[in-house]
Amino acid sequence: MKKCSYSLMAGTLALAGLLSFSACSENVTVSDVEIIPLPNQVEVSKGAFVLKDNAVIGYAEEELAPAADYLAKILSTATGYTIRTEQGGKGDICLSLRAEGKNGGYTLNATRSGVEIAGNGYGGVIAGIETLRQLFPAAIESQQVVAGTDWAVPSVSITDAPRYDWRGLMLDVSRHFYDTDEVKELLDLMAFYKMNKFHWHLTDDQGWRIEIKQYPLLTEKGAWRKFNSHDRDCMIYAKQQDNPDYEIPQKYLHVENGDTLYGGFYTQDQIRDIVKYAAVRGIDVLPEVDMPGHMLAAVSNYQGVACTDKVGWGTTFSSPVCPGKDSAIEFCKNVYKEIFALFPYKYVHIGGDEVEKTNWKKCPDCQRRMRANHLNTEEELQAWFTHTMEKFFNENGKEMIGWDEIIEGGLSETSTVMWWRSWSKDASKEATAHGNKVIYTPNAPFYLDYQQDKKSVINIYDYNPELEGMTDAQKDLIMGVQGNIWCEWIPSQDRMLYMAAPRMLAIAELGWSNPAQKDWNGFTERMAAHFDRLNTMGINYRIPDLEGFYETNTFIGEGKVTVECLDKSASIYYTTDGSIPTQASAKYEGPIPVTETTDFTFRTFRPNGKKGDIVKTRFIKSEYAPATDVKPEKKGLKVAWYDYKGDKCSEITQAPLKGEYESASVTIPEGVSGNIGLEITGYIQAPKDGIYTFALLSDDGSYLMIDEEMVVDNDGPHSPRELVGQKALKAGYHPVVVRYFDHNGGTLSLKVLGADGKELPVEGLFAH
Repeated sequence: MKKCSYSLMAGTLALAGLLSFSACSENVTVSDVEIIPLPNQVEVSKGAFVLKDNAVIGYAEEELAPAADYLAKILSTATGYTIRTEQGGKGDICLSLRAEGKNGGYTLNATRSGVEIAGNGYGGVIAGIETLRQLFPAAIESQQVVAGTDWAVPSVSITDAPRYDWRGLMLDVSRHFYDTDEVKELLDLMAFYKMNKFHWHLTDDQGWRIEIKQYPLLTEKGAWRKFNSHDRDCMIYAKQQDNPDYEIPQKYLHVENGDTLYGGFYTQDQIRDIVKYAAVRGIDVLPEVDMPGHMLAAVSNYQGVACTDKVGWGTTFSSPVCPGKDSAIEFCKNVYKEIFALFPYKYVHIGGDEVEKTNWKKCPDCQRRMRANHLNTEEELQAWFTHTMEKFFNENGKEMIGWDEIIEGGLSETSTVMWWRSWSKDASKEATAHGNKVIYTPNAPFYLDYQQDKKSVINIYDYNPELEGMTDAQKDLIMGVQGNIWCEWIPSQDRMLYMAAPRMLAIAELGWSNPAQKDWNGFTERMAAHFDRLNTMGINYRIPDLEGFYETNTFIGEGKVTVECLDKSASIYYTTDGSIPTQASAKYEGPIPVTETTDFTFRTFRPNGKKGDIVKTRFIKSEYAPATDVKPEKKGLKVAWYDYKGDKCSEITQAPLKGEYESASVTIPEGVSGNIGLEITGYIQAPKDGIYTFALLSDDGSYLMIDEEMVVDNDGPHSPRELVGQKALKAGYHPVVVRYFDHNGGTLSLKVLGADGKELPVEGLFAH
């Protein structure tokens, strides 16, 4: 916030302009306009609206009563004011519906005399309310009364509407469980950023989380488990990283027959409560009960559901339901009958991913079903099951959504595809070409359980759902975008929010804002302003990556460690002895001189003391590495492809050789797929003496060696991740080796920056 003694300057915000203004009227303090997601059009005028005690929120239509009550609670908690709601449309803040415009859109007009919000439907009014919240000072989000604050918003006129109807988040409560209060906290955060679809992944092999009255064993037995490898990993991480957010919450443990079990589930009354809570905030709840795979709770506890009764925890991926048995089909329908009654939203998610069909191939019932329906493959049998269930959905007034595997074996005319396999772009094109709607959730970059780095947010922000080659008709079938939070290694609420924010802010803006307004620098400025709000809300967001250095840094003579952080509320502490920094360690106050090779460990802390990521960096005192006497004959690099199935770069060349190629750059050659193990060799030419920077991006593991020295070690299984290292090189040719592995399509690239910090063109850079 800024204080000044002059009046608000009138002005209109250009669509691509910055939303930041100093706005004061008389002695009133007004916040800058820093709205996420970016509105379509904002005009700022003179003056300000100041909220007073005993203010009235008027609502024109009876259906807006919940919205008025929602806003009143937000405004009264931090201010301590009495905020009344009255039907009739008159008040200091007025809510109403309007017929014109895009569904979910709204207008907001704030003047000295009051605020008017008119929405296209209930969701539009809620969107206007969330914008109003962001116009108030960040303290409006406090759960305690804040004294000495001007509860004022600048005079503005906003016209806004969403790009896509679907702006969602998925929460997996099967791998690790979250109680109703924790789910509500996520819903509150979603609403704040105008996200309107909550995808609730309620069942999987690791836990069945929803009460089905006809089949009580699904939760009595299926909602509880002994500690598994994911739980044990989390407990190890908690110690290794000095991070209690990885600890398994004690409230989800109980002892049964001497065994400590983990779990929990929602009663049907709790489900109804969550659905109602979400609806007030303009959020539809999409339930997912995964079928026909990931059904261990069902096949382990009820006869006639699996192909064989010999199932259990040791056969997790071989225990789908049996589509050949009528009893199994009836079981599935009975489960969904209860699901339909609990969730009013028209869409229901069937899952349909990762179905292990080994048992189907051996099952006489499945083979009999295939013969009777002239099905040639088990993929077609899954399609038959999906179509059968979809017909049942439709008969009950519901529409089906499934993961993109439902395309295999034949796609129905009415199902909606949730595309997650980013390596299979044809899936989204195939679905839209078939006339089906698609929701974009590509695992890279929309899986929010994936490791975060400095590119995580921008990769979402810059993502273009309209894939190359799509017709206008296909683009019209894109319903929107969604982030997915899979919780194998996310055992607590704080860890879950840490993985979701701030990436979900980029998803919100991608799904809402006009793409013509796209401006990464403007977004980062607004995001930085929102850290204060998130701190006030008590959201355990991830502090953005520290900048100013790389994983390995090279200096000649004397170096300097400069650290920058987008979040100005964060404190930075460091050590040089390999220990994990605490708030008792040295605090970073400015550039640190370094004269010898030194390993630094940095850690950020939020104002409340919550710990951020541990960041390790090495500053290497070096001399310029001499160039080789070898004179390469050809441009580009040599690439050897090995049929490698492991997860260590050092082992790649032990696998059978599949092919040899030449490539102009560090990349995956065309035609290389499946089990990929690459060794890329040749020489890199340094144009002049200098310190060169190498950014190696890969999914999965990779490393870069120059002059037989490791420069970037990006090894091991992981999602797309870029690591950066430096090396001092004499002018001339230097031998280079890159190794890389992946088993599912993958990503590989190398960017080289010269001594001046500018990227070097690939042409002429490599030779062999």
